[in-house]
Amino acid sequence: MMSDVLAPDLRSRAQNLLSELAGTGAVLRDDQWTAIEALVAQQRRALVVQRTGWGKSAVYFIAAKLLRAEGKGPTVIVSPLLALMRNQVSAAERAGVVAATINSGNVTEWEGIHAQVAAGELDVLLVSPERLNNPDFRDQVLPHLAGDAGMVVVDEAHCVSDWGHDFRPDYRRIRSLLGDLRPGTPVLATTATANNRVVTDIAEQLGVGADGATLVLRGGLDRESLHLTVLNLGAGSKRAAWLAEHLRELPGSGIIYTLTVSAAEDLAALLKEHGYEVAAYTGRTDAAEREVLEGELLGNKVKALIATSALGMGFDKPDLGFVVHMGAPSSPIAYYQQVGRAGRAASRAEVLLLPGPEDKDIWRYFASVAFPAESVVRKVLSALDPQRPQSTQALEPLVDLGRSRLEMVLKVLDVDGAVRRVKGGWTGTGETWSYDRERYSRLDEARLAEQHAMTEYATTQMCRMEFLRRQLDDPELGPAPVPCGRCDNCAGVRFSAEVDSSTADATAERLSRPGVDVAPRRQWPSGMAKLGVPLSGKISEGPEPGRAIGRLTDLGWGQRLRALLDQPDCPAPDEVVRASISVLKAWQWKDRPQSVLALQSQTHPLLVESLAANLADIGKLTNLGVLPIRHDHVGVSAQNSAYRVAGLYEAWQVPASLPAGPILLIDAVTDSGWTFTMASYALRRAGAAAVLPFAIAATS
Repeated sequence: MMSDVLAPDLRSRAQNLLSELAGTGAVLRDDQWTAIEALVAQQRRALVVQRTGWGKSAVYFIAAKLLRAEGKGPTVIVSPLLALMRNQVSAAERAGVVAATINSGNVTEWEGIHAQVAAGELDVLLVSPERLNNPDFRDQVLPHLAGDAGMVVVDEAHCVSDWGHDFRPDYRRIRSLLGDLRPGTPVLATTATANNRVVTDIAEQLGVGADGATLVLRGGLDRESLHLTVLNLGAGSKRAAWLAEHLRELPGSGIIYTLTVSAAEDLAALLKEHGYEVAAYTGRTDAAEREVLEGELLGNKVKALIATSALGMGFDKPDLGFVVHMGAPSSPIAYYQQVGRAGRAASRAEVLLLPGPEDKDIWRYFASVAFPAESVVRKVLSALDPQRPQSTQALEPLVDLGRSRLEMVLKVLDVDGAVRRVKGGWTGTGETWSYDRERYSRLDEARLAEQHAMTEYATTQMCRMEFLRRQLDDPELGPAPVPCGRCDNCAGVRFSAEVDSSTADATAERLSRPGVDVAPRRQWPSGMAKLGVPLSGKISEGPEPGRAIGRLTDLGWGQRLRALLDQPDCPAPDEVVRASISVLKAWQWKDRPQSVLALQSQTHPLLVESLAANLADIGKLTNLGVLPIRHDHVGVSAQNSAYRVAGLYEAWQVPASLPAGPILLIDAVTDSGWTFTMASYALRRAGAAAVLPFAIAATS
């Protein structure tokens, strides 16, 4: 432990490093120094829960540099997002810190970085939590880091908690890394968004903040630059029209968050038509394009990025002028995390929430893909071989889980010691594993409570900043009201909810243009033979590219389609028939359909059959009626592709003979695309020249 005599000199050196990092005008605050001194001089563990903009990254970069000057090894920073890593490496270089990152976007550099680690040439190594269990990294690089690390930093530490808003199972692997550190190695966990429950869980998972020997720095969450507003405008088209009309009024450049990829892409296209420099930034945006878009936002070359949560934690633009939410996140904690991007180094930033009637449906969908039931998890465990590794792709046909949920289950089981990731896939360990039913039940209850709180935020008359601070258990709040004086409830309405009628009409017309592509499946799922289905390789007898009127998440058609599908079965309304005709007129098919066939629907038979009949009559097509499901067929509720294909194989009673020419195949909803694929396969095998799928709605 460092002598107290050296503390003044240490603080002076820390101040000099901060000047290099943030500019000559930056002054090291007492609370930042408290954290740095605990890490460097006292080799303690620390948990820092401080608002966005407090300077958490300055603390760990300065501490890393000071530790290196004392002869300690490199600092390992576990960081969750590529955007965050890129920002942090740039920040480190400004302070003379030699930093490198290992992530999915720089695969070609991994070998050289591994060599730098082994040679002790790095001050800081940033890694994603997923990298900690990559077999090569875990077995070859991690032992060096655990033995030689000067400090370990867990950034965005709320991710370690399954009470947090962005739970990532791989974060829980960090506990193993910490357990292998040399005694006395300082550890820092940081986050801006953690209520009492999440803080407690971080302490349990990482062993930081759990005892008196650990420094806990937890500050107030008020952000004086943020001016919070809620505009309850209703339908997606009116909210989009409001943005088209008012976006120029918002200061500088910013981020407009949407809840779905399709909403981001639709809104970006609309705003571009209104002359705005904007771009969509979603999970579909590849890594190289994301980096370009981040640079354009940082350089104020765009007015806004229209983003999903893919642009989230750690994106650092100090002068970000506004954050708008086109739809409410499901948690006030997640909302505060995202709005915290704005106004870090500005005196004022506008934060607007435009909630929508579809928000709760989207929340329900994301909740439905949470951790599965025990029976499903047991099936995953029983499918694993303790000796022979199996890839996720190979496991899919053996369990009823989609790819992303299967990956999540395997990661949780890996952290719990029941499975192990090795070269070639996953193996079972044979260790006893118990399903924590009580914990998952509490998670469901907490999720519902947070959704209720988010709904309340949109309608509350109390100070909105105080509302968010109380949701995050701000330690500086007492029982008495603490109004911010800046939000719309405190300072009055600043933005009119009115939209010019011509803009509203034009936007509604633009978003109401029906027609989205339904891409055909190209490849059969692997391992179908294990399920007794003789299909493999490329799909040669499938459907042509299809169409749908709209997506259930669309800003324009989404609300109408959800309302139609939620009501009792009825004949196709006139607007649906007209929209279908519009889509068919614009369809650039190779050969015009000669007949129309309705898929038998379990939920909307009248809707589907009446639409097929209308289209046959208007388009002068032969009406083939309904393609019935075989009487002995069991319904399909499977969630992954292999099981869906197996469940739909030979499911239909195909007519003995089919007319010449392409068939227009009608269904109410398409989600995975496998129903259209399997029905088309059956029809093609029976002699159909081509099958053109058409759905009233697509799920995404």
